[in-house]
Amino acid sequence: MFEWFQSHRDMMCVIMGAAFGLGARIFMLRSDYRQYPAYPHGKIIHLSLGLIAGALGAVAVPALFNKDYTAITFLSLAAQQFREVRNMERNTLTAIDHLELVPRGAAYIEGIAVVFEGRNYLAILTAFMVSVFVMWVGWWAGLLAGAASLLVAHYFMKGKKISHIAHVEMAPIRLDGPNLYVGDVYMMNVGLDENREIIREQGIGFILVPKNDDAKVTIANLGQRQAILHDVSTRLGVYRDDGDPALMPIAKLGLRTGKLGLLVLPREKDVDKAYQAVSNVPLLEAAVRMPTEANRKSTEAKQSG
Repeated sequence: MFEWFQSHRDMMCVIMGAAFGLGARIFMLRSDYRQYPAYPHGKIIHLSLGLIAGALGAVAVPALFNKDYTAITFLSLAAQQFREVRNMERNTLTAIDHLELVPRGAAYIEGIAVVFEGRNYLAILTAFMVSVFVMWVGWWAGLLAGAASLLVAHYFMKGKKISHIAHVEMAPIRLDGPNLYVGDVYMMNVGLDENREIIREQGIGFILVPKNDDAKVTIANLGQRQAILHDVSTRLGVYRDDGDPALMPIAKLGLRTGKLGLLVLPREKDVDKAYQAVSNVPLLEAAVRMPTEANRKSTEAKQSG
C-alpha cells in the first residue's frame, strides 16, 4: 500500500484535493428560507463549478512540483471563470427581482453574487492546501489539512447580522388620522380607511437603535433597509398584492435620533418570528460604513504631520 502511494503520489494529490474542494463547496452551499440557489438545477450548477474549482486547485500542486510553472495559468483562468459566475448570479437575480412583492434590492443582489464567487475561491484554496500536504507529507496530512480548511470555510461563512450593530425593539403602531407612526418615527400618510384598518390588524412595528455612530450610517443605507424588508417578507409572507403601494412594508429613518423605524405586514402575524427575522438579517458588506474610524485616522495623521 505504501509503495503504491509513493508511486502514485500525484494521482492521490489530485483525487484527495478535488474531493475536499468539492466537499468544501457542498459544505458551503445552502438553500434556506430564501430558496436560492434553487433545487435541483441551481445546486447542480454550483456543485459542478465546485468540482471544477477543486480539480484546478489540486492539479496545480503536482504540476508545480514537477516544475511545470505554466500550470499557474490554470488558476488565472479559474479566476476569470468565477468572475463570470458572479455576473451570472447578478444578472439572474436582477432579472427576477422585479417579480418579488418586496424586492431584494441591488445591494443585496450584489452581496449574494460576491458570496458565490468567493466560495468558489475557498474551494480552490481547500483543494490546493490538501494537495500540498499530501505531496509533502502523506495522505493522512492531507486529511488533517482538509479538515482544517473546512473549519476556515465555516468561519468565512458566518457574517454579521443586524443584531450585531443595532438593538431591535418592538414598537407600537400609532395612527394619528392619516399619519402613521412606529414608536416616535413618522412613517407615511395612509389615506384610505381600508388600508388603515389592515395596518392596525396585520402590522408589526420595530425600532432599530444603532449601537454606535458607525451603525447609524450603516442602517441608514437604503440597500440595507431593503434587505431587512425583503428577508422579513420572505420568511413570514407579506399581506399585500401588486398594485397596493400603501401596504408595502416600509423602513424610515428618524432624522433626529438615527433610529430606524420598520413597519412590516406579514401574512403570518407572529411577533416572535418577526423579531427573529429582523434580528437575523445579514449585514450587507456594501452597506457597512466606518466614518468614525476614518475621521480618527485623519485626525491622527494631522496631529503627527
